[in-house]
Amino acid sequence: MKIDDRAFYRRLGKLTVPIAFQSLMLAAVAAADALMLGRVAQDEMTAVSLATQVQFVQNMFLAAVTGAGAILGAQYWGKGDRRTLEDLFNLMLRWCGAVSLLFFALCELAPEMLMRVFTHDAPLLEIGSAYLRIAGWSYLITGVSQCYLTTMKVTDRVAPSAWISSAAVIVNIALNAVFIFGLAGAPRMQARGAALATTVSRVAELLLCLAVSAREGYVRPAWRRFFSRRAQLAGDFRRQCLPLMGGSLFWGVGFTSYTAIMGHMGADAAAANSVAAVVRDLICCVCNGVASAAGIMVGNELGAGNLDAGKAYGIRLKNISYLIGFGSTALVLALTPLVVHMVILTDAARGYLTGMMVIMAVYMIGRCVNTVTINGVMDGGGDTVFDMYSLAVCMWGIAIPLALLGAFVFHWPVLVVYSCTCLDEVGKIPWVMYRFRKYKWVQNLTR
Repeated sequence: MKIDDRAFYRRLGKLTVPIAFQSLMLAAVAAADALMLGRVAQDEMTAVSLATQVQFVQNMFLAAVTGAGAILGAQYWGKGDRRTLEDLFNLMLRWCGAVSLLFFALCELAPEMLMRVFTHDAPLLEIGSAYLRIAGWSYLITGVSQCYLTTMKVTDRVAPSAWISSAAVIVNIALNAVFIFGLAGAPRMQARGAALATTVSRVAELLLCLAVSAREGYVRPAWRRFFSRRAQLAGDFRRQCLPLMGGSLFWGVGFTSYTAIMGHMGADAAAANSVAAVVRDLICCVCNGVASAAGIMVGNELGAGNLDAGKAYGIRLKNISYLIGFGSTALVLALTPLVVHMVILTDAARGYLTGMMVIMAVYMIGRCVNTVTINGVMDGGGDTVFDMYSLAVCMWGIAIPLALLGAFVFHWPVLVVYSCTCLDEVGKIPWVMYRFRKYKWVQNLTR
């Protein structure tokens, strides 16, 4: 099928730019934490970087739930079924609320236990635990606001969704400076200040979501039907959500394992890895935006019954992912000298960071291609099982065992172990392309 290039790229840009900007702003919070706390002390920066891995794992659960809602929501929006979208909103809120409550309880009742997963260094344990006790309140709120933002994205309200997240990020960064350094008469709280800033910004984000969604034309939860159950829709939701949750957990816990492995290789390795992770998340904003846009565009066409158009869109977006990957590689290499000298690190940590940036530049090709192809195009058509399989084999069957053996058995150098943590994305590209060309993702999921 021939694609109308002008219409395709106009819609892609309309969706990608606000979503990528939203992703950039969210990553900017981690960057601001690292830069500001990096000006205070290396231990403060490292402890917060390790502590935020708890939220990273929570976000994997939330991403699975909202991802399932986005897959079905995009198709039902393409079909024009608003009532089902309201019921999907209710489903997401129930699932995300349960997840958020669990992580809040863990952060408040057992923060030291959570921190011991990542480090045994006493100063890092103390700083990280204090951070989690305050930040845990933000984890309670996050799940609700993510349901609102996801629904906005799939119902052609991408720009308001992006601006709400961006406003919350601006509040977070501004309050970071106030509470970390003790500006404007506030106490100098350092790591605890970063946690307080995060919590206040999440409250602001939820309030903005409620205010904007109250406007005419927005899809809102059907509160009168909140506890009612549509068995068929719930079954469809589970069929999308459970593979996504398996994939998210494999990926999220896998990345957390990488952080824990590097954390146990010494404070210098942990500090360098923390900075590299912030850069990685910033650079990935474009591919995250394109992936989200791909899921919406492909899902809209498939849900409307335009299977040929959905397939053609998916092929075009897969090809675009390679361009984004090579562009991201060049950007990482160009930024390496600047990044290495922006934060206060020991000479050893600075050397590790330089090597990690070069390794990460190659990794970015696989990360961008796989994110757009798997999490965008294939998920948009409901082919959510493959992501879980590929992670089980490539990450948990190859990358993590190699990193564990290298770090704790063979005692390989830090950069060799870091290379092992980057193997999975590049190595699975041929498998991803084989699966893509089977076109199992070209399907209408609506009832």
